[in-house]
Amino acid sequence: MQTLQKASLILIIIGAINWGLIGLFDFNLVETLFGAENVITKVVYALVGIAGIIDISLLFEDFE
Repeated sequence: MQTLQKASLILIIIGAINWGLIGLFDFNLVETLFGAENVITKVVYALVGIAGIIDISLLFEDFE
């Protein structure tokens, strides 16, 4: 796996954990750490989204 894909996967996992916390406990970790209407929060969300787009290619790879 390429370095970019590994970094993207880490961001995707962070995003998944955040969504899990929102769904289970109504607790948004990203907003708690950086603030609700902060530029850093929006950058984190954008990076998680971009990471998801980057790792779409993993669906089409063979892992043999």
